[in-house]
Amino acid sequence: MMTALGGLGLFLLGMLLLTDGIKSLAGRALRSILLRFVRGPATAIVSGAGLTALVQSSSATTLTTIGFVSAGLITFPQAIGVVFGANIGTTSTGWIVSMLGFKVSVGAAALPMIFVGAMLRLLAKGRMAHAGLTVAGFGLLFFGIDMLAEGMSGVSQRIDPATMPGAGIGGRALLVGVGIVMTVLMQSSSAAMAVTLAALHTGGIDIGQGAALVIGQNIGTTVTAAIAGVGGSTAAKRTALAHILFNVITGLVAFLLLPIFEWSVARWFEDHAGRADVSFLAAFHTCFNIVGVAILLPAFGPFTRLIERIIPERGSEFTRNLDPSVVHMGPVAIESARRSLDEILSVMLGRASDLIRHERSGTAKLVQLADAKQALPKIGDFIADVTAASSDPRIGRDQVELVHAIDHLTELAETLERLDDDPSLLRADSPASMLQMVEALLARLGMPSDGSEEALASQIAQRRKELRAELLEAAARHRIPADEVSALIDTVRRLDAVCYHAVRARRHIDACGRT
Repeated sequence: MMTALGGLGLFLLGMLLLTDGIKSLAGRALRSILLRFVRGPATAIVSGAGLTALVQSSSATTLTTIGFVSAGLITFPQAIGVVFGANIGTTSTGWIVSMLGFKVSVGAAALPMIFVGAMLRLLAKGRMAHAGLTVAGFGLLFFGIDMLAEGMSGVSQRIDPATMPGAGIGGRALLVGVGIVMTVLMQSSSAAMAVTLAALHTGGIDIGQGAALVIGQNIGTTVTAAIAGVGGSTAAKRTALAHILFNVITGLVAFLLLPIFEWSVARWFEDHAGRADVSFLAAFHTCFNIVGVAILLPAFGPFTRLIERIIPERGSEFTRNLDPSVVHMGPVAIESARRSLDEILSVMLGRASDLIRHERSGTAKLVQLADAKQALPKIGDFIADVTAASSDPRIGRDQVELVHAIDHLTELAETLERLDDDPSLLRADSPASMLQMVEALLARLGMPSDGSEEALASQIAQRRKELRAELLEAAARHRIPADEVSALIDTVRRLDAVCYHAVRARRHIDACGRT
């Protein structure tokens, strides 16, 4: 028993090192692939399956997906497709363990792999060091499988499969529950799968019992997603719920079809000794996840809408994507904050345009503007948390850019509030030439930057100086009362401030991610 436990520990450690090594080697590339290729449900499923098979962790794919959808980088329907695919991709671990761990003698190569990987990790730098972590992870994984099989052979001599539950529906349901508990306790469906494969390989359990355990282990893996969804954004909660519902529905279908799967696949993999090969469980795991996707894919739209009804959108539209659970994912979290600030700038530009055109904003727009101003401190706190959780210097530079943007947006909001109560803006003799220039700049800021807004802002600043001189001269010649001149100069100064802060906010928001 102690040998089996030690083997399980080595397997878990190997999986951890393997996953960390691969993510370090190709983390940014994986994120780019996910963002580039995830379009419709089909591409999302394929991307989720491929990435999960590559990093050997459905939890890593699911958590990354939750982060992306929380940040608004992908839509909720796209995230569901990735989760579906991750459930198929995670079955590759069972194939690796069953085909290499038990059919090919890799135990002799495991220790040299661990040595080579450790030396690379200690002596090399950069990508070679991460590659060493990956090699050592593979070595520990295979060495753990050898120890696990050795330990389970001793356990199987004292366990008779006939005495274990699994013959009837009640017994199989009990084993499904045991599979769930195994995954929850080990925090790894791959480790639970390895234990089950080892038990089947040594004769500790039979095919039906192993299949029931695998169903439970597939359901148990949703615990990680559930934990990630708690306290997260609405998008994170929806994605976690989609993961749970998919696995539960898939598990239920697999349980109902278990006799058919057992009969058909077991006969196909029947070996010469009359006992089903361990590859049966890997095939069974893959088959029922594919069947689950095939069942839910035609109902993809209704499934998505059901989850959206169960978990409706709540909170400010400007902070709903600021998920605390993604602060450790620096680039994702920064992009989430950048998009929120971009939305706030768009709202403020719209309000400024209404004021320039002497149009009254409806109650909804005024409430939206107030909501945008209140969201700025919350976004600032979120950005600070991201910086504290990341050592990447690029994240620090992006954080500085966004803090500057928040400062300018705060000043812009306060300037718009003062303009809203400015009677001089509505005067017939208000500075029409400057208003036209400001309106042109606001329209320019609402489009992709081409650099012309900086020049236009400089022209507006120069025009402010000229108007000030003209107004003071008019006051001196008694053409305009002095108090009215003072009010008009304040209005011109505020218009210039709107342009200044809007241009600076746009510059800092656009600079984020380019450093």
